[in-house]
Amino acid sequence: MEQHRTRPPQQGPRRGTPPLPPQAARGGRKGARDAVGTGRPVQRRAPGARPVPARTPAPPFVQAVRRLPNPRLTGLGGGLFCGAVMFALGCLDALLLESLTVYGVLFLPVCLVTAVWVRRGDLLTAPVVVPIAFAVGLLPMAEGDAGVLGRLMGLVTALATQAGWLYGGTLVAGVVVLCRRVALMRRRAAAQRR
Repeated sequence: MEQHRTRPPQQGPRRGTPPLPPQAARGGRKGARDAVGTGRPVQRRAPGARPVPARTPAPPFVQAVRRLPNPRLTGLGGGLFCGAVMFALGCLDALLLESLTVYGVLFLPVCLVTAVWVRRGDLLTAPVVVPIAFAVGLLPMAEGDAGVLGRLMGLVTALATQAGWLYGGTLVAGVVVLCRRVALMRRRAAAQRR
């Protein structure tokens, strides 16, 4: 008589098939079984918890801003970045236009970018470094007699005549830093409440 070999029953999934989550093995609710095939984790809420509202997509402008580079500069790095950019802009302006007004207008976006890119721990350095960078950028544009003292007097004169741009850029950096600081404090307060 011929005897057939029988294999012992194997526990667990076959090779090549992903294991089922614990909800499916227990034969959980219908919603849990439906989510198994989608590959999304099943989220359960505590009884009495409020439902989490679905996120609405951000406007196109916000999505475009989020795609921009988002470096985080230290206080020193922010000062070096702002100073280097303003010096380069001052050299270009001295070569091409020789206009202090154009230099002042270009100073405002540099202040904004510096205040946005400074990391959270060094937020208060941004309003301090931007006026220094403004003065550094004025060095190639300062008109004066030959010599160090003549150049220094030209720098002081340029700072005095362009004080509006200097205060405006410092104000821009200060407002951005203040808004970021308030948002940071709100996030911390919300995290503590949870």
